[in-house]
Amino acid sequence: MLAKFQNHINQSLPFLKGKKLLLATSGGIDSMVLLELCSQSKLDIRAAHCNFQLRGYESDEDEKFVKSQCEKLDVLLFVNHFDTKKFAEKQKLSIQVVARNLRYDWFNTLLINNDYDYILTAHHLDDSLETVLINFTRGSGLDGLTGIPQQNGNIVRPLLPFSRNEIVTFAKKNKVKWREDSSNASDKYLRNKLRHNVIPILKELNPSLLDSFEKSISNLQQAQTLVDDASRIVYRKVVTDINFQKRINLSEFMQLPNYQSYLYQWLEPFGFSDWNSINDLVIAQSGKQVFSETHVLLKDRNELILFPKQNEIEPVNFLISKDQKEVKFPLKMAFCNVDDISVQTTNTIFVDEDKLQFPLVIRKWQEGDWFYPSGMIGRKKLSKFFKDEKFSLLDKSSTWLLCSENQIVWVIGKRLDEQFKVTESTTKILKINYTA
Repeated sequence: MLAKFQNHINQSLPFLKGKKLLLATSGGIDSMVLLELCSQSKLDIRAAHCNFQLRGYESDEDEKFVKSQCEKLDVLLFVNHFDTKKFAEKQKLSIQVVARNLRYDWFNTLLINNDYDYILTAHHLDDSLETVLINFTRGSGLDGLTGIPQQNGNIVRPLLPFSRNEIVTFAKKNKVKWREDSSNASDKYLRNKLRHNVIPILKELNPSLLDSFEKSISNLQQAQTLVDDASRIVYRKVVTDINFQKRINLSEFMQLPNYQSYLYQWLEPFGFSDWNSINDLVIAQSGKQVFSETHVLLKDRNELILFPKQNEIEPVNFLISKDQKEVKFPLKMAFCNVDDISVQTTNTIFVDEDKLQFPLVIRKWQEGDWFYPSGMIGRKKLSKFFKDEKFSLLDKSSTWLLCSENQIVWVIGKRLDEQFKVTESTTKILKINYTA
């Protein structure tokens, strides 16, 4: 296997040679074999181990084992401890998703801080087969049936051409030690059910299953490149990227044949899986939403808007003192006194400073808020103002208010309150500018 591994590096991954490599090392047989192969191949490696503190004593023993093996191989080791359950509860995500995010966020931090080049993981051919079967059982598109990619940005998987049997054989022949994760023997997770109960039957039916799988993956990956090309062309025509939002123009989009296929290509990477609800959303009324674990897809009149979920936090007030000339957070705003007013815009207002009570407050809107919209007679509930102005749910959630005591001075970037505008009797004019 060593010769095959070195040949694979030379032919398919030559860019790894001479680079600083960070090897994800759990202590299991796959990562320990990859550590041994890289060491024998004289690649420039260092290791990183995550203790997710999910299996108590076992997790701590895994850490001790990895430390001892890295010392024997004279490989620099980084270790990090994560309170994974606490992170999962706080972020309202699954343990698996949180663990993956923590792992790769830390790996990338190590790369940046130490000027390393690539992260190596020990995924192999059987892992790729399991992933394809998982995606197939969940209703995947073409991209979910193309297996685990050999390279994804700075993440490289040098063991993908190798089977689990090859890895086990190498480990035993070369006396490579490893730790067994007791959770791998459980059928609690779908991957383990497929590994223990389904794949052995498939291999019994076709002893050359992995060879056939490799050929199928190669063909499907070529087909996927054609799909990706078409998807990019259509994306440029109907999708607008604004800050952290993606806005899909439905007027143009729905004229395309099989537009649902494009939605899948664009949305699947953001964790969406309820495709019936997404297809229904296209023709639903404004305000309807579909959620993934990390993102929201909103129907807003003639658009679908994709944006990240916002963590729910307690309302926060940001205070502005009388002598303060600039605000940088949560919005960029500037304050200055002027002798007369120029053209007032949505981002620039002029107010009567004597009518203000300092400190001013920047805050989010709340139910029950009302103000006197400039140019109108009488007061209006902010919720009614939003409705009349055709604000989407996203627009409302991102709206900030500038307040004087309990009164709204400005729906920032939208409308000034009539009570604070400059009049003939005004002696102090305060210009307030907001930079979007």
